[in-house]
Amino acid sequence: MRKAAHPVAVAYVRVSTEGQASEGVSLEAQEARIRAWATAQDLELASVHVDAGISGSKATNRPALQAALSQVCRMKGVLVVYSLSRLARSTQDALSIAERLDRAGADLVSLTESIDTTSAAGKMVFRMLAVLAEFERDLISERTRGAMAHLRLQGRRISGRIPFGSDLVGDRLVENSKEAAAIALMSRLRADGHSLRQIAAELDHRNLPAKNGGRWAAKVIAFVLRRDAEARRAA
Repeated sequence: MRKAAHPVAVAYVRVSTEGQASEGVSLEAQEARIRAWATAQDLELASVHVDAGISGSKATNRPALQAALSQVCRMKGVLVVYSLSRLARSTQDALSIAERLDRAGADLVSLTESIDTTSAAGKMVFRMLAVLAEFERDLISERTRGAMAHLRLQGRRISGRIPFGSDLVGDRLVENSKEAAAIALMSRLRADGHSLRQIAAELDHRNLPAKNGGRWAAKVIAFVLRRDAEARRAA
């Protein structure tokens, strides 16, 4: 590890509802592991920044992470995380963070993956793992979409809401002819260049209510059209 005049580490820990359920690694457990590492490396742990119950989808949406990055860059220290999944959920975010640290003369250590960017080899491993982690998430997402599309083709219910265009009969979804006609009208109007707001107004004018019986909103029209397009592609 590159030695600074005053070796210092800055910790960042995060949990989200999903993370707690799937990984079971609490804030306290992450912090304890980081403190033990800092002690073993004879580094002063300047502070611990905590994002509790916050998704890791975007780094810019996590105030504690931004504070940790600012501090460690200012001190030219080492940002320490329990794992890459606590740091970033996309390759772009992970590499952006690493580049920011590098420009400031700071480093990154991820304890679970044994990543230490104070060396060229560590930097290479970090970039490879970031790419592989994103690939794994994309693969899971692709499989999930495929499974849901298969259930839709079978007319099976896949969520707590009954989609517009269908009715629930027993445990299966069957077509609601009136709502299906409304979807066809939406598609025609959209193809003719009408805006989502104009389509919503036209449906209201024709007394074709939304699923809850209320008026249409542009974002709901967009959702219905997107879902219909996905169902057609899956078919």
